[in-house]
Amino acid sequence: MKKVKIIELSLAIGLIISVIFSVADFSYNCDNIRQKLLRMHVIANSDSQQDQELKLKVRDAVLAAGREYFDGSVDVSQAEKVLKPKTEELTQAAKKVIEENGCDYDVEISIGKANFLTRKYDNGITLPAGEYEAVNVIIGEGKGHNWWCVMFPPMCLPAAENDVTIDDVLTDDELKIVKSDSKYEPRFKIIEILEKIIEKV
Repeated sequence: MKKVKIIELSLAIGLIISVIFSVADFSYNCDNIRQKLLRMHVIANSDSQQDQELKLKVRDAVLAAGREYFDGSVDVSQAEKVLKPKTEELTQAAKKVIEENGCDYDVEISIGKANFLTRKYDNGITLPAGEYEAVNVIIGEGKGHNWWCVMFPPMCLPAAENDVTIDDVLTDDELKIVKSDSKYEPRFKIIEILEKIIEKV
């Protein structure tokens, strides 16, 4: 009987260690993914229908104004240097749309870190939760639902001239993560919980 318990305990310990190593490896690759992608984060003033519609119009205006920078030619390492001087230009494009729609909201556009939840895109790509370098667009009070996308490699502009894709940016192990089905990948939820804990700390 004691031998059976020892075997069961050994198997349990082995399983726990295996899970820990699996999550640790997953977490390591998720962190690498975050370091390689540039994202966009547009936050509406509120959740009213008008503000949510305005959010999408502002998004379109910023994407159009920054088309030459968001075509895949600017990666994460260049974002701060190249995009920061362009924020005023992007801000003016956003303000114009806001005014044209009869609103007087302020808008703040910055280049910097932002926290994202796990996100699955229509193309089947799932990005893990965590902190990414991003083009942050906050409209008014910034209390409404937001819109997310990936600027590098370009997933926001269908007509992006640069043909760099996510397959060109990530390693095979990282691609396995982003192309896995998040519905059946509990590790995405574990990472999301860990990131929330880290953010609070």
